[in-house]
Amino acid sequence: MKDIRIAAVISNSPVNKTRRNLDQMVRLVEEAKKKGASIICCPEMNITGYSTREDIIDAAEPVPGPITREIVKLAESEHIVILAGIAEKDSKGRIFASHLVIKPHESPGVYRKLHISPPERTIFTPGNKIPLFESHGVKFGIQLCYDAHFPELSTHMAINGADIIFIPHASPRGTSDEKFRSWMRHLPARAYDNSLFVIACNQTGENGKGLSFPGVAMIIGPSGEVLSKDLNGKEGILVYDLKVDEINRVRNHRMRFFLPNRRPELYST
Repeated sequence: MKDIRIAAVISNSPVNKTRRNLDQMVRLVEEAKKKGASIICCPEMNITGYSTREDIIDAAEPVPGPITREIVKLAESEHIVILAGIAEKDSKGRIFASHLVIKPHESPGVYRKLHISPPERTIFTPGNKIPLFESHGVKFGIQLCYDAHFPELSTHMAINGADIIFIPHASPRGTSDEKFRSWMRHLPARAYDNSLFVIACNQTGENGKGLSFPGVAMIIGPSGEVLSKDLNGKEGILVYDLKVDEINRVRNHRMRFFLPNRRPELYST
């Protein structure tokens, strides 16, 4: 891993307001670039909006498609890696909660949400691959919201070389403080157990379809400590420098780096 400056986005993303949401993302990307960020991570489905109602299908697009091509142009003009969320429709008409990984002058990457929560199952199809991505000297994975409740996913990413896990959310209900306390029950454990950085961010405000989101963003270090957070509930970006020394201090310590001492032969499932 190398030192890297990242930006985590809190944004309001009304459903089926793709043009409005893209224009908003452009402003946030430009702000992140001015502040020196190399990677910017937006919330789950920030472009199409998040909904478990059938009308989300109207906003869904293939990858690549018009949304992807527009974000590619933005990444190339701003020279920044953009992680952005959409409702994706494949050639069979299936709908996925997907997160794009757009690097300048490279083919788009995509992560499809693996664990579909009970309210989502009438609309979304689960993905079946666990991709990892590389840029600016770091290797990273993506999980979407409900995915983070399954510890083995984070461990799989870690043993395959991830330094960072980005966890964009579209997690409704409650205040920002309440959502932060909820995240503190499990997100620090994903970082601590696997000796890596966790970057989490959420939508904020009303989505126009009956859901309201509390804006939160947080950066968690490889010892499970919260390095930075934004709980004001407003749209914006949280910028932070991830330092290789922080991860090396843990991974070079024989009592604090747990992964080398796993016994996977004991685990049949």
